[in-house]
Amino acid sequence: MFKDIKYLILSMLTVFKHLFKKPVTLEYPEKRNIPPENFRGKPVVENCKCCGICTRVCPSGAITIDKENKVFKIDLKKCIFCGNCAYYCPHGAIKMSKEYELGTEEKEALVLNYKIGGADERN
Repeated sequence: MFKDIKYLILSMLTVFKHLFKKPVTLEYPEKRNIPPENFRGKPVVENCKCCGICTRVCPSGAITIDKENKVFKIDLKKCIFCGNCAYYCPHGAIKMSKEYELGTEEKEALVLNYKIGGADERN
């Protein structure tokens, strides 16, 4: 009986201790988190020279290049957002953006198709 009362008092003290502290979470989506400077979000490709180094350094195999159709594909379902593709690209064609809201109901929207030498197209 006394043991239960002791634990009840300890739990109430814990509640009161945290009652007046500043909340840790944000009221998402009204207030959005600003990612830090070294954040690695969705990869973006511009002016790809089709050298293929990114396909060799990608540990998950998320990047494919179709040289015949001139299409650069990044499968975000496989991508682990490690940033190796952007780091090792000798032309600086791949950049890691700050975009982190990638949720979708369609799996096809998670495959990014970039025309080599052209504008962005998403399937």
